[in-house]
Amino acid sequence: MPINTIAMFHQLITRNTLQDGLYALLAACVFMLVLQLARSLLLHRLVRIAKSTDTGLGNLFIELLSATRFLLVAGVGLYVATLFLDLPVALEKWVDHAFIALIILQIGFWANRGLVFWLRHHFTQGEKEDEGSRAMTLSLLTFLVRVVLWALVTLLMLDNLGLNVTALVASLGIGGIAVALAAQNILSDLFASLSISIDKPFVIGDFIVVGDMMGSVEHVGLKTTRIRSLGGEQIILSNNDLLKSRIRNYKRMQERRAVFAIGVTYDTCATLLEQIPMLIRQAIEKQPETRFDRAHFKSFGPSSLDFEAVYFVLSPDFNIFMNVQQAINLQLVRSFAEHGIEFAFPTQTLHLNAGTTLASALVGHDKAIE
Repeated sequence: MPINTIAMFHQLITRNTLQDGLYALLAACVFMLVLQLARSLLLHRLVRIAKSTDTGLGNLFIELLSATRFLLVAGVGLYVATLFLDLPVALEKWVDHAFIALIILQIGFWANRGLVFWLRHHFTQGEKEDEGSRAMTLSLLTFLVRVVLWALVTLLMLDNLGLNVTALVASLGIGGIAVALAAQNILSDLFASLSISIDKPFVIGDFIVVGDMMGSVEHVGLKTTRIRSLGGEQIILSNNDLLKSRIRNYKRMQERRAVFAIGVTYDTCATLLEQIPMLIRQAIEKQPETRFDRAHFKSFGPSSLDFEAVYFVLSPDFNIFMNVQQAINLQLVRSFAEHGIEFAFPTQTLHLNAGTTLASALVGHDKAIE
């Protein structure tokens, strides 16, 4: 222990009697007890009022009281105790600086809780469809607000303790440049997360496809984005790499375009071929949440007469699309059976010249292969 510190405490002991010390201790205990009891009673009262009225202001006061640390109560009690003692000048200045630093720290706790409460209250209001976007923006803004707030609180406390904050900030600025150069990848991911939060190419809950990976967005962090794939595993992607990729966001789909093809046998007559587009249209329009687009006799295939149909499902949900397509397929099977239309399957027809036996034709075919 330094000599000046020993001398300071020696002066404290010699200048005050045992009775002064007991009075100071009693004042500190009583003051801490009264403050803690008043905090508890007021908090209990505000909770009861908030349950009956549900006002934002009442909830804010509850948050602020909950953020009041016992450290502040103890610090105030000890400061009151020093008022009953005759302190040396150096110790008195140290106590004043410590008490002010404690007040600044507690104001930081109050400001942190109040700002977070305001952000949550602001970003929890809105339509349910924007819930993922609001959660992502809230997470990033909360982090940035806390970083700025506690940096400011730290600088104020250091300045109160007599440290040259200007020189410290200048040193941190020079060091920050070196750190930024050494951590370019981390900073690029940080700015990418900020870009995702502002531009919102996707939000939490969206189903996206990035290259050969797909899944639902679970979390957007400062460096990475986590996606839950269809197989159940979690895919972690760098924010910077993610923004450089082509992203397909299926959650933003308003409706789903569906294309399917069918083939019928070549012996189907022209009259039935003319009816097939109408049968397809009836099968599609019979299903709810669909909009028919077109159905055409498309081409002559190797073993079938090919038809192509296009329709829209008025919901982006993939399960609904599969249910609709299944119902259309079943309806076409019934309709084609009623009209005597046969679905084609891959076949080949072998034509023989008159007077040529099947055996000689097969021999000639084998020689041609050789």
